[in-house]
Amino acid sequence: KGDLDIDSDTDLSKSDIDRIVNYYSSKKNIPAALVRSVIKAESEYNVHALSPKGAMGLMQLMPQTAMGLGIEDPFNPEQNIKGGVTLLKGLLDDYRGDYKLALAAYNAGKGNVDKAGGIPDFKETRDYVRKVIDFYVSDSKNNSK
Repeated sequence: KGDLDIDSDTDLSKSDIDRIVNYYSSKKNIPAALVRSVIKAESEYNVHALSPKGAMGLMQLMPQTAMGLGIEDPFNPEQNIKGGVTLLKGLLDDYRGDYKLALAAYNAGKGNVDKAGGIPDFKETRDYVRKVIDFYVSDSKNNSK
């Protein structure tokens, strides 16, 4: 169980997931809209998402990353979001709040971003950064009404 005591054996609604996002985003002081945008881009809110490369859950954490973040069950929505938010916060700190670089590192790995001195020239990463930023802008507009 995580801090919120949400029973994640049941299928969670989007509002349950948003509650988890809001909780961990505020704990780490990063915009909930950014986290929701990553979840939308990564898994379309599918708790059971599994990528061909092995990334798992809502925020599509790789097994090694999940282990490094102390996550026992990457398909547990609360653990996954807590881990993903922690990872994203670390990247935002590393790149002095630069969303685009942090998102590029979330997608392609920090090593690739550092080597490229910016967003690496991978179509997938460039598309990913653009997609998350577009979701973020639209989410921020919709939630400020």
